Amino acid sequence: MSDMTFKQAKEIVERLELAELSLRNSFDSMDHARRSLDDSVIQQKKVLKQLPEKDKKISILYLIIMLNIGFIAGLFVGKYLL
Repeated sequence: MSDMTFKQAKEIVERLELAELSLRNSFDSMDHARRSLDDSVIQQKKVLKQLPEKDKKISILYLIIMLNIGFIAGLFVGKYLL
């Protein structure tokens, strides 16, 4: 180690600093990705909770639409055929 020049030591230190910066950047981007994944899992849980309720509302809406179509068809039959 004693035969290492100051220039070589400085180059090693620069490489270590660069490695530290890239590790820190990688850690920050992994942390951001983890937080984003946590947020998306929370949103997904909310959507899964709402699915049965929305399904029920859609089926009720479908029944109401069919009832209205039947009513309109009944009016046409009553007016024009009878």
